[in-house]
Amino acid sequence: MIQVKVLGEFYFSQVMGKPIYDDQDRSIGRLRDMAVRWDGISPRVTGIKYAKGVQDHIDISQIDKWDERGLKLKSKLEKGNMSHLQEDEIYVGKWLLDKQIIDLKGSKLVRVNDIKLSWVHHGQTSDIILVAVDIGLRGLFRRLGMEFLIQNLDNQFVGWQYITPIETRTANLRLSQEQSRLNQLHPADIADIMEDLDHQERTGFIDNLDNQTAAEALVEVDLDTRVEIIERMDSLRASDILEEMPPDEAADILGELPLEKSSELLDLMEPDEAQDVRELMGYPEDTAGALMTTEYIAFTAGMTAEETINRLRELAPSAETIYYLYVVDEQEVLQGVVSLRDLIIAQPHAALGGFMSTRVIYVNHYDDHKRVLDVVNKYNLLAVPVVDDQGVIMGIITIDDVLETLVPDRGSLETFSNIMLPKRSGRNWRE
Repeated sequence: MIQVKVLGEFYFSQVMGKPIYDDQDRSIGRLRDMAVRWDGISPRVTGIKYAKGVQDHIDISQIDKWDERGLKLKSKLEKGNMSHLQEDEIYVGKWLLDKQIIDLKGSKLVRVNDIKLSWVHHGQTSDIILVAVDIGLRGLFRRLGMEFLIQNLDNQFVGWQYITPIETRTANLRLSQEQSRLNQLHPADIADIMEDLDHQERTGFIDNLDNQTAAEALVEVDLDTRVEIIERMDSLRASDILEEMPPDEAADILGELPLEKSSELLDLMEPDEAQDVRELMGYPEDTAGALMTTEYIAFTAGMTAEETINRLRELAPSAETIYYLYVVDEQEVLQGVVSLRDLIIAQPHAALGGFMSTRVIYVNHYDDHKRVLDVVNKYNLLAVPVVDDQGVIMGIITIDDVLETLVPDRGSLETFSNIMLPKRSGRNWRE
């Protein structure tokens, strides 16, 4: 078994600018940067850049000694011990330092303030390995030469085993488990990360999200940011994400886009989803119709509690909300409402029509926003159905849409403070 011996540990900021000497103690230059290659778990230093404007760097195999004085070579500097930067190599200082990474544990963007290196000896060879990035305040102070001011502050490291090789030399770093773990973050956390990125960085970031996760996260960012992201995105991918969004959210975005772009995206969407969105976009801005989503679950009065529960198991994962189940006739006229609690405690063979509430609180699709707010506030509803002039259910308005659109100062309505509902994509179902 090959023994690994650590010859020394140091930080990139501490060696930057160190003098370089040949075997005769003649000055060659100073450490300007380090070339690095990924060929395993940790990136390995392959060369030392010793002067500005020089394209070649000193091969790492020529380093004989590395101490406080600087770097000493095994021989004089010659063409034979120089090498070019390869396609699979990058310069640490130029392309890694001050770049951003995604801290999945903290669900936020962090910056690389310094880099920890280790000089190790194994077998007959020695390597300089990049061990971790320092994302903490101490790393920043170290670079400024003021680490002594915060000696009691712990370092904050992200190990290189969690970081993948960057796709391009100018890209931000990404953690190796990003694809799977990023999709598991709460949409609000992903939205926070997206808002911290500039518009160019967002494109690459969203490429690592599946369509549903991207849709859920976009719903959490402000409308202007959503519009900007969708407008800059590849049209086919943008249409796929819009399909995963609640129709009312998709309508809000498309309504802010130029007509040509909006029409293009609608044409790329599935016909049914596009039709729902077009209908919502047709409502005047200050109406219940413009605020509603067409995602709701409706059943007929003859279905039993057991049948309804079984069907709910299939529909619930994609429904906007299942706290209220609406009962309609064959023409989809709203007949009643059943709460989830009433459904659960009902006898399995009891028909919905036997225990539904016929005193349904609803709004008309052309009612204004004040009417919607008054109804939701007065009856303390989690969702309110929207009907047309014939009583046909058109959609529902959920409390989160009321809060987001109609109550900018959410603290003024204490009733709503603890009942925010998560958005889920899907369609309306009628049984």
